[in-house]
Amino acid sequence: MSTATSQVTKSAAIRARLKHPIIDSDGHTSEFEPAFFDYLKDVAGQRVVERFKSMDGPFSFGWYRLTPEERRRLRAPRPGWWLHPTRNALDRASSSLPKLLHQRLDDMGLDFTTIYPSMGMSVLHLGDDEMRQGCCRAFNTLQADIFREYADRMTPVATIPMHTPQEAIAELDHVVNVLGLKAILMPGFVRRPIPALAQEFPQASRWAYWLDTFGIDSEYDYDPVWARCLELRVAPTFHSPTAGMGTRASISNFMYNHLGHFAASADAICKSLFFGGVTRRFPRLRFAFMEGGVGWACTLLGELVGHWEKHNIKALENVDPASLDRAAMTRLLSEYGGVYGDRVGRWEAERSHLLWGAPENRDDLDEWARAGIARIEDIRDLFVPKFYFGCEGDDLMTSVAFDTKKNPFGVRLNALYSSDLGHWDLPSMCDAAAEAYELVEKGLISEDDFREFVFTNPVRAKTDVNPDFFKGTVVEQAVRSLLADR
Repeated sequence: MSTATSQVTKSAAIRARLKHPIIDSDGHTSEFEPAFFDYLKDVAGQRVVERFKSMDGPFSFGWYRLTPEERRRLRAPRPGWWLHPTRNALDRASSSLPKLLHQRLDDMGLDFTTIYPSMGMSVLHLGDDEMRQGCCRAFNTLQADIFREYADRMTPVATIPMHTPQEAIAELDHVVNVLGLKAILMPGFVRRPIPALAQEFPQASRWAYWLDTFGIDSEYDYDPVWARCLELRVAPTFHSPTAGMGTRASISNFMYNHLGHFAASADAICKSLFFGGVTRRFPRLRFAFMEGGVGWACTLLGELVGHWEKHNIKALENVDPASLDRAAMTRLLSEYGGVYGDRVGRWEAERSHLLWGAPENRDDLDEWARAGIARIEDIRDLFVPKFYFGCEGDDLMTSVAFDTKKNPFGVRLNALYSSDLGHWDLPSMCDAAAEAYELVEKGLISEDDFREFVFTNPVRAKTDVNPDFFKGTVVEQAVRSLLADR
C-alpha cells in the first residue's frame, strides 16, 4: 500500500491473493507539455514548437474554429474531447508524473506496466515530415529520461514514425541503441495522397487519400523495418485512432466516432500483415494491436477460414464463369423462364460482368499466395501465435479469446490485459486490477484464463522477441520460472 492511500484497495487485495504477477500491457502517460516543448525545442527549434502549439489534430480539420454551418459544409469531424479523468487530482497527476505513478502501482494491483503516449499517438500521423520526426524524437528522449529511474516496474514505449522505411529504421536505431528503450509504438497506417488527384487537385488530398498499412499493396517495401525490429529485439505494437475517418466522421458526436475505432485500424493492419506474407517471412516477430479488444480478431480469424474454404485457388471452379454448363443453363431457362417471355434467348448476349464475372488474369487469382496459404492449417499457424490483442479490463468480449468451442481450430487467441490507465476508459486508477478480475467474478473466464490474460500472454508478447525484456524488473524471477516451464 502506497503513502497516497490510507486503506488497502480492492485491486491490491486481489493481487495479494494471486500467485502470479499482473502485467499491464497498456497504460498511458499524459504528456507534461512544458517539458515536452523544451525537448521539442532542443530537437527541432522554437519555430517547430510554435507551429505545434497552433496545430490541429491530424483528423480535426480545425473543428473548434468553425461555425456549425462551416462544420457541415466541410464535413469536419467532431474531435475527441475531455479524454482524461480530472475529478481525482491524484490520478490526473499520476498520469504525468512517473514517480507518483510508480508509488501507486501497488494500489492499482499492478506489478508492471508498459506506458503509451496520449498526444504522441496522434503525432505519428502528421503528414509534415519535420514536425512528425521532430516530435517523435523529442517525445522518445523525454520518455527515456523521466522513466529511466523507474524501470523496475514501468517501461515507456518509443514512437516510431513509418511514412518511409528509412525514417522508421533511423528512429528504431536511435531509441534502442542510444536511448536504451525496449518497447515501441508504430502507426497502424499512413495516409497517402491518391496520385491522380494529387496531381490535378493538390488541395483535395486533405480529404481524398488512401491508407498504407505496410503489408499488402504498400507504397514501400517495409521488410527492412521488420528485419530491424528483430535485430533490435523490439516487438511492433499498433494503437492508431480512426475516429474522424471514413464511417466514423460525425460532425457532432464523438461517441459515434470513437466506438470501435481502434478495432478498425487494428483489423486493417492485421489483415495487411497477414495477406502481405509478413508473418511468414518473419516467423519470430510478434505484433500487438492495442485497445481494440479481441472480438474483432475472433471474427477475422473465422472469416479468414471461411473465405479460404470457399475462395482458395482450388475452390474457384465453383465460381469460375468458364465452368458454367451453358447448354444446361439454356435448357433450364427455356423450361422455367416463361415469365421472361422472348427475352430468354438473349441471356448470353446481354450478360453483365456484374453478375457473371469479368475476364480475369489467371495469375492474379490466388490471393492467398503472398501469405503462403496452401492448406487451412496455415491460417492458424500464421495468425494465432503471431498476433496479440490489447483488451481493457471492462471488456466482456475478452472472454471469447478463451472460448475454444467458438474459435476455429479450437484455439485461444492471445488477449493482453490493457488497463488504459490515464484515460477516461478507467475512471479510477485504483480499480485497474479489480476491473479486469471482474471477468472471473462474473464467471466469464477461469482463474487459469485470467493468469494467461494478465501474465502469460504479456510475457510471451515481449520475450518471444526479446528474452531479456523483463530482466531487472520486479517480475524477472516469475518470468524466468514461466519461461523455464514452457
